Amino acid sequence: MSKINLPIAELKPALTGLGKIISKRSILPVLGCIKVDRTKEGWVVLTSTDIDSFITVRLEEPAEGAPVSILVPYDDVTRITKRCQKNETISIEKAAGDKALISFPIGNQTAQEHVESLAVAEFPPVPKIKSDPVAFNNDIRSSLLEAFQCASTDETRLILNGAYIDVSKKECHQIVGTDGRHLFASNSFTLALKESLIIPSHKFLGWKEFSIDGEWQLRVQQPEKKDEIGLLQISSRRWRFITRQIEGIYPNWRQVIPREDGFKSTVEFEQAAVKDLVQTIDRLPCVDKINQRVGIKVTGRKISFIGQTEGQPVSVEITEATGRGSDVVIYLNRNIVGKALGFGLFRMQITDGLSPARFSDDAGRQIIVMPIRPDGPPPTVSTATAKTTADPEPNGDGEAEPVNSEASPERNTDMPKTTSTNGNGHQATAAPKPALESAIDHIESIKTSLRAAKDGLNDLFDCLKQVQREQKTTEREVQSVRTTLEKLQQVRI
Repeated sequence: MSKINLPIAELKPALTGLGKIISKRSILPVLGCIKVDRTKEGWVVLTSTDIDSFITVRLEEPAEGAPVSILVPYDDVTRITKRCQKNETISIEKAAGDKALISFPIGNQTAQEHVESLAVAEFPPVPKIKSDPVAFNNDIRSSLLEAFQCASTDETRLILNGAYIDVSKKECHQIVGTDGRHLFASNSFTLALKESLIIPSHKFLGWKEFSIDGEWQLRVQQPEKKDEIGLLQISSRRWRFITRQIEGIYPNWRQVIPREDGFKSTVEFEQAAVKDLVQTIDRLPCVDKINQRVGIKVTGRKISFIGQTEGQPVSVEITEATGRGSDVVIYLNRNIVGKALGFGLFRMQITDGLSPARFSDDAGRQIIVMPIRPDGPPPTVSTATAKTTADPEPNGDGEAEPVNSEASPERNTDMPKTTSTNGNGHQATAAPKPALESAIDHIESIKTSLRAAKDGLNDLFDCLKQVQREQKTTEREVQSVRTTLEKLQQVRI
C-alpha cells in the first residue's frame, strides 16, 4: 500500500512550518516540493529544504503500510488542504509517470487530482547529525530568541546575522546578539559545549508552534575537512531544523559592556506599566525617521520622555518611573527602548548623553544601547584615537564615534569589527585581515551578487512564462478563426 494518509488537523500547521523555508521564486523545482515519507516504523514525516537548511516534522500517529517516499508540490498540497475541514483526511500516492495522486473529500464523495511529482532522488539528502544532544531549557530558549531579535539583518555583516553562544569562560556561558547599534547579553548558564558557535537567525526558529513543541535540543557537527562548514540541529518533540553554522570570529562583545562603577544615573521603570510605557514611546512625535530618536531625561527623581516636532520638543513626564543620580539627557532609538522594556529589562543605567546606556534586570540579562546625538555635527576624531579602532561602524547619525577611553570625553557608540576574543575571553590585539578571511569576504560579496542575479532570472522566467501563455492564447484564437473560415467556405449561396 503506497497511499499515505494525512490528517488535515496536523497537516495545516505542518505546512505553515514547512513553508518558512520554501521560496516562492526558486529556480529549482525540487525546492518547491515537500518530501512525504512513511518510515519502516510507520511514522509519517514531511520535509522541506532550500539546500542550506532543512525542516522536518513528524506526525503524531504512525500509519500502516510499507516504507515509501513521494515528492509533491508544496503549493498544490496547500491549496487542496485549505479547502478541507480539520476533521477530514487527504491521501497522497505515487501515480504513473511523473505524477502523484492526491485524494480529498468533497461532501460524501472523494475527489482526486493529479499533480507533478519529481523523482525522490532529486531531493537533497537530509544531513544526519550524530553528536550528543545539548538540552535548552525555557530560559536558554527565551534568551536565544531575544538574541535573534537583536541580531543584524545586514547580509554584508554575516557574522552578526545570528545568536552567538559564548562558552569561552567556564561556568559563565552567555548568548549574545548585536547589530552594532545595540547588544543583548543573557544571564550566565552552563552548556555541554566545547566550542563557541553562531546560530544563524531564521524565521522558523521564532515560529510560535516550534517554541511550544516541547524542550529544544541542540546537536552540533563540526566540519571534518577545512573546506567544509559545520552543521547544527535544533529539535523539539516533533520538529527538527538543520542548518549551517556561521563561520568566523565573533567581535569581542565584552569590551563594549560599560563598567558598573561608571554609571552616574539610574532609572527604574515599573514592570507592570511596560505596555503603557511602550505605547507612550510610540506616540511621541519624531522628525528623525531614520534613527527614530527619543530622549530620556533624568531630573532628580523625575523621568521624562522627549519627542521632537518641526518646532519645539515635546516632553512627557513618566510617573511609572523613578530616577536617582546625576541629571542627564540621552537620546536613543525608540524601537530599541521599546524592545528592552518588552524584554522585561526595567532598570536603565546612564553614564552621560554620549556613552552607551544599559537596560538590565535582576537575573543578569542586559541590552547595551548606543546613543544618538540630539543635534549638531559630530566631534572630530583625532588620528591617534582613530588608530585604536579599525574600521569603526557609524553611529545612529551615520558618523564614526571615537573609541571608548577615559582620556576622551566622547565614547564609542558601536561595536568594533576587528577585535576578537581568545580562548580565555581576553581581548586580542587587532590585526590586519589574513588573505583567507579577505577571500571569504569576497566570496560573500559574490554570493550577494549571485542572489541579485537569481532574482533577476526569476523575474525573467516569470516574464517568459507570461509570454508563453499569451502566445498559446493567440494560437487558440487564430485556430478558432481558421476553423470558422473553413466552415464559411463550405457554405453555398
